[in-house]
Amino acid sequence: MLLALGWLLSGCANLNRDASPETTATQVGRASWWDDFDDPLLAELIDRAMQANPGILSSQAALQQARALRDVKLAATRPNLTVSGSVQRTTSDGSEASVNFRGGLDASWELDVFGARNSAVANSEAELQVAGANLRDVQLSMTAEVALAYIQLRGLQAQLAIAQNNLASQQETLQITQWRAQAGLVTSLEVAQAQTAAAQTAAQLPALQSSLARTRHSLAVLTGQRPQELDTLLMATRPIPQVDSQVADVIPADSLRQRADVRAAEARITAALAAVDAADAARLPSYRLGGSVGLTALTLAGFSNGAALATQILGSVSVPLLDGGATKAQVRAQRAVLAQTRANYQSTLLTALKEVEDALIALRHDRERLGYLQQAASAADNAALLAQNRYSSGLIDFQTVLQTQRTLLGAQDSVASLQADLSSGHVRLIKAMGGGWQ
Repeated sequence: MLLALGWLLSGCANLNRDASPETTATQVGRASWWDDFDDPLLAELIDRAMQANPGILSSQAALQQARALRDVKLAATRPNLTVSGSVQRTTSDGSEASVNFRGGLDASWELDVFGARNSAVANSEAELQVAGANLRDVQLSMTAEVALAYIQLRGLQAQLAIAQNNLASQQETLQITQWRAQAGLVTSLEVAQAQTAAAQTAAQLPALQSSLARTRHSLAVLTGQRPQELDTLLMATRPIPQVDSQVADVIPADSLRQRADVRAAEARITAALAAVDAADAARLPSYRLGGSVGLTALTLAGFSNGAALATQILGSVSVPLLDGGATKAQVRAQRAVLAQTRANYQSTLLTALKEVEDALIALRHDRERLGYLQQAASAADNAALLAQNRYSSGLIDFQTVLQTQRTLLGAQDSVASLQADLSSGHVRLIKAMGGGWQ
């Protein structure tokens, strides 16, 4: 008994090793990848989301549940000890009532000779790893959503500022056109065209302001707050956050193991292997040791002196003989589950590779496009300024001014939009990688 108990305790110590999913996930990649954007307000919003987002809180509760279920399976591998007590009062006709006090101590232990219970613990441990990976996936997805919404907010603010500046320029051109029309230098057609251009630009402002309001509301909800609670904090215009460092064009494939879905798929394979072992062990004999110690006395004081002592020791073995092939079928079923989890792991890995490659290609091409668009916007700005000056001097017609202003608005808007897309591309690459990278 002592040797078996020592063997069991050593096995429990090995199974209860510290391998929490949170610690492992933290070691894999940098948690605060958003610091690369060097935006304190973005970091503050992500911190709020990590603390109060309902999705994250739900996943944390699921992790706690998985840990508790693992502990239940672990407790089943250890000896079981119960204490019982009873008082019995008996009466019969013509005799005095008798009182009988009883107390007992029962112990039982099912020997895990073939590892069935340890396999169940390993299965629960793997499910705990899956829950931890799911929590990390929810955290990463939520922080990425906050970052994407924040980048969208700053991009919309930049587009709004561009539209307002162009509107001011077009209104100035409209004023000049009206003066020239009063002087008889141009017709009412040019005035109408200038009014149309200014009105079309002005019509963009309400749409951009509406999109800004919706984005602020989205950020508030992501951080677990009411829709309008962040309006004051996010009202001020700030530049689009950018990443200074260049992203490597080649990332080691092994880095994908920090993705939560890849880690969860690996843990499910471990769980399936443990389930196969448990199904195999169910076909083998099981052994159980038990015993009890009981005391019986007529009074409570009698437990310390004169109580009747009864002891019992029990050893049993159970061997499955005929079950209609159920246990063999269960083994086949678990092996089929194992094959499915392996196939799912391969599919998950291929999907991860595709997402990373797509994100890298998008970033590379967006950087190239941004350089050309910035050159175009700079040239369009010079052209619009020259056209307005020459039009004021009467050297060119209004159509040239109108065309250059439209070109400038489109070029500047494209630069702002692509800058936001480039920052969003960094976030998507981070999400595809499963976190930050070194």
